[in-house]
Amino acid sequence: MTASCNVHRRSFLQTVAVAGGALMLGSFAAPADADALEPLADDAFVPNAFITIAPDGTITIIAKNPEEGQGVKQSLPMIIAEELDVDWSQVTVVQADSDEAKYGRQFAGGSLSTPMNYDNHRRLGAAARAMLVAAAAKTWNAPVGELTTSKAAVSHNPSGRRASYASLASVAATMPVPDLASVTLKDPTTFRLLGKRVPGLDNKKIVTGKPLFGIDVMVPGMRHAVFEKCPVFGGKVASANLDVILKQRGVTHAFVVNGVGTALDGLIPGVAIVADTWYNAKTAREKLQVTWEEGATAQQSSAWFAQTAKALSAKPADRVVRKDGDVDAAFASATKVVEAAYFYPFISHATLEPQNCTAHFKDGKLEIWAPTQMPQPGRNLVSKTMEIAPENITIHLTRIGGGFGRRLKNDYMVEAAWISRVVNAPVKLLWTREDDMRHGHYRPAGFHFFKGAVDASGRVTAWKDRVVVEPYMRVGEWPGRFVANYQLEVSDLPHGIPTGAMRAPGSNGIAFAIQSFVDELAHAAGKDPLQFRIDLMTPAVSQAQGDAFNADRARGVLELVREKSGWGKSLPKGRGMGVAFHFSHSGYFAEVVDASVSAKGEVTVHKAWVAADVGAQITNLSGAENQCQGSCIDGVSQALGQEITIDRGRAVQANFDVYPLLRMPRSFPVEVHFRTTEFPPSGLGEPALPPVIPALTNAIFAATGKRIRSLPIGNQLA
Repeated sequence: MTASCNVHRRSFLQTVAVAGGALMLGSFAAPADADALEPLADDAFVPNAFITIAPDGTITIIAKNPEEGQGVKQSLPMIIAEELDVDWSQVTVVQADSDEAKYGRQFAGGSLSTPMNYDNHRRLGAAARAMLVAAAAKTWNAPVGELTTSKAAVSHNPSGRRASYASLASVAATMPVPDLASVTLKDPTTFRLLGKRVPGLDNKKIVTGKPLFGIDVMVPGMRHAVFEKCPVFGGKVASANLDVILKQRGVTHAFVVNGVGTALDGLIPGVAIVADTWYNAKTAREKLQVTWEEGATAQQSSAWFAQTAKALSAKPADRVVRKDGDVDAAFASATKVVEAAYFYPFISHATLEPQNCTAHFKDGKLEIWAPTQMPQPGRNLVSKTMEIAPENITIHLTRIGGGFGRRLKNDYMVEAAWISRVVNAPVKLLWTREDDMRHGHYRPAGFHFFKGAVDASGRVTAWKDRVVVEPYMRVGEWPGRFVANYQLEVSDLPHGIPTGAMRAPGSNGIAFAIQSFVDELAHAAGKDPLQFRIDLMTPAVSQAQGDAFNADRARGVLELVREKSGWGKSLPKGRGMGVAFHFSHSGYFAEVVDASVSAKGEVTVHKAWVAADVGAQITNLSGAENQCQGSCIDGVSQALGQEITIDRGRAVQANFDVYPLLRMPRSFPVEVHFRTTEFPPSGLGEPALPPVIPALTNAIFAATGKRIRSLPIGNQLA
């Protein structure tokens, strides 16, 4: 996901720098209140595909990436606005359609929006500003070095002249396009916008119920669809009572979709029902009777996973990911040896907006409105499945009502497109909550079988981790490199359950297991858990190729969270503080949780502290704090009660009555602190989540003396 656009920056800017209205940025035709670009005036200044300055002074900046609540619709345009030197109140932000030839890669995932676009977006804004300054210099016959900019205007202080960007637009359009690689950027100490608290662009629209999301899309002549799939993953349709369904009120079409290929993230088999309203389609579906060919996955269950994982842990591993020193010899000479097994389950992304897509197939072309994190792969999937040229597929990006990785998959997009072609009309496909939860691409379950050793001084001398199922373990996963005798090995457990990335992929489970077991070793060594982690940072045994882990930055956030949380203070009986840290998505996070456990086993989180190192620059402080706070609440919610269990190849949980999200009364304050370092800015949507789960379970141990080794916590403390 780190590949960049293959269009050279200079040629890209020169290609899109136009003097008039030749650059067609497209209109966003979807919800009634959706963002839209007005037709460009002939004398508008359009220095590149991201910036338009109209004669009336309106400044429009394009938000290129999908917005799923992580704030990039705001933060990326803020970067351009800072270098363009305009007030945020002067800017109108418009969500881009999917067009990677124009905007470069467009996706939401991996906390990569900021690191992949920060430098380039600064240069886009700076280049436009340079052209406007050059225009003023030409108009006034003044040296460029005597000109300054502020609030969308150029000033010449010696003569007292000042001109708005709008008044300079026509001349600026004739100026040479600067080389992006050498354009002059602002000194960050002069930033007026970046690093400040700026309210969310769509806040008012969201709280007043304005149509913004995929679920809000309405187009003329639109019909509504539901799609029934086999409850067993990978199952197929044997027969269905379509004649009965076609007689139901409002139903126009009912047909079997045989699916294309065998991938569970593509077009899988099912029965489509199309009606004049979604209510009629859903009501007709209640009378649907399907005979399924369930397939081999029907033999799998959560109990089977656990039994198989335990058996695999006693056999030789499929592969050794990393091996340093002599683990067996170190265990033989250790003062204390600790063994523990940890488990984290499949969990659903549980996006509040269920999966949906609106598609219109007409004359061999497709127009799609989709809340997708990955529009270009969605286009490729639809193109391959339906044998339609990619250039004949238009994708409009709607705001996403929660993604967390679920909408990296585009199964709902190809379903809507396929149904629209059969119906030959625009169709909105909307999944029910039960569809969404029972046909997810879940966070993978994982089993860790640990063995660790400490010597008489409390130093970790050996570490062994057998991982079963989990595919995300990195060769340099901490404490690899920092324990002389270390072995990380993997046993594969093939299964038929669809899985995918979830907020902080891999790390959201790995951190729970590793940071909990580190706490066990600290307890065995009789050491303070926070200082024990700091002491484990040095010395590094060897450098893992491609491993970017920086021990100084990890120590820095641990020391910061110790200071801010008042670590080590006395607490009442039944209440404790736990600590954990994790490095993921280029971010270093250490977190402390203060929690208590009642006599009935009920967990209350009183407060959490977050110490973060995401480099040299925060874009929007409000958004950054929000991401950290939301990550902590999301992680605690996962830990307390979220689990997808499998029975006979089926997901058991179907709705929030048995898959509880954290409610407002159980929420808690989260105090966030950023540690500024001289590293490029990294993302924030994901890396704050992993440490909060083990910080919570370690707090529970501090409060009760009971270790939580499997998630969710549920009623384990009752």
